[in-house]
Amino acid sequence: MAEIPDCPACSMANTYFDGTNYVCPDCFHEWNGEEELVTDNKASYDSNGTELMDGDSVTVIKDLKVKGSSMVIKRGTKVKSIRLTDEPTEVDCKIDGSSIVLKTCFLKK
Repeated sequence: MAEIPDCPACSMANTYFDGTNYVCPDCFHEWNGEEELVTDNKASYDSNGTELMDGDSVTVIKDLKVKGSSMVIKRGTKVKSIRLTDEPTEVDCKIDGSSIVLKTCFLKK
């Protein structure tokens, strides 16, 4: 059996093959096995495709468990003053005084 690839949009491993396309249930991206997501390496986009900039305020669209902690970031949490990272699919921010890196596929502007 062939190995199922990680999602090219959000890099999550929780993907499956539905018969014609690969599907990521985390960010709802669908792709066939031949094409790769083409993105500008310098630009970061939220879950709706809106470009993110340093200092933007965003909202979390899904409950997120923080690895290595018992903390859960609830859906609807507003995050102010995000900072872009070298990785276009990640942003750095502060939530409840903790510095956290979030995937852009779980955010909306």
